[in-house]
Amino acid sequence: MINTIINKELDLEFPIFQGGMAWVADAYLAAGVSNAGGLGLIAAMNSNGEQLRAEIKKCKELTDKPFGVNIMLMSPFADEVAQVVVEEGVKVVTTGAGTPTKYMPMWTEAGIKVIPVVASVALARMVEKRGAFAVIAEGGESGGHVGDLTTMALVPQVVDAVNIPVIAAGGIADGRQIAAAFMLGAKGVQVGTRFLVCNECTIAQEYKDKILKAKDIDTVVTGKRLGHPVRAIKNSFTKEYQECEYDRSKCDDETLESMGTGKLRMAAREGDVKNGTVLAGQVSAMVKKEQPAREMIEEMFQEAEQTLRGAMQWVK
Repeated sequence: MINTIINKELDLEFPIFQGGMAWVADAYLAAGVSNAGGLGLIAAMNSNGEQLRAEIKKCKELTDKPFGVNIMLMSPFADEVAQVVVEEGVKVVTTGAGTPTKYMPMWTEAGIKVIPVVASVALARMVEKRGAFAVIAEGGESGGHVGDLTTMALVPQVVDAVNIPVIAAGGIADGRQIAAAFMLGAKGVQVGTRFLVCNECTIAQEYKDKILKAKDIDTVVTGKRLGHPVRAIKNSFTKEYQECEYDRSKCDDETLESMGTGKLRMAAREGDVKNGTVLAGQVSAMVKKEQPAREMIEEMFQEAEQTLRGAMQWVK
């Protein structure tokens, strides 16, 4: 069985995190993944402090296993939720969409293990100096907000640059990819897209079906013009958005920004996968069926172990 500092230090059965996906990663999904042996994460997204507190309390009712919170640092309520995770005794905080250095002294003093998502070596080095327990190196294959570097290029560079554990993310949906992440030097993985179709995920069935029907070239990145590129599955909305994005005569930046407002909730919670944003990674086509989270994790790690053992036959 694969054991690393990640599952040992965080008291997990498997060194795997569930991605903190907005409008997806609620208390039910987080508790489901934690009960299955991984680290479930609640997405704070744009929740205010009391909304997040309610979700944390709900998660505590659903599991006695460790779970964490993902904090989107661009949120207008970032200060509130940063305090709430301390007050509620959350053990792990992951961060995205910004630099968490403002809050890290408070979190580390409270005993929280801070694990920022990074898309560059420079950010990984910065948060290491400020006391991060680990970093999540996320490649551009992932769904949602993406960086430029791929997982294959980013992970080994971050591993070489820091002395803290690195968790690989982006383009990971089966055991072969988990094995590859460990070969690159990672000590754990974060999975998003595959967990979208686990039984414990409460998003609309239409969203799950869109993932299950996806082909290899069905995702697209939009938002580069605004400096916030996002990967999603192609649909009527992404087509309309791209037409505006690449033709400034059709709309200015403010109009383009407003086009995306509320679109993820529309898809994830209302099931409108034609006019909403269906965030998903490039591995969507590899996701073949709905499963319980426990079965999903066990299947991935069994395949990872087999892959790693098989690779040794080529070493003389």
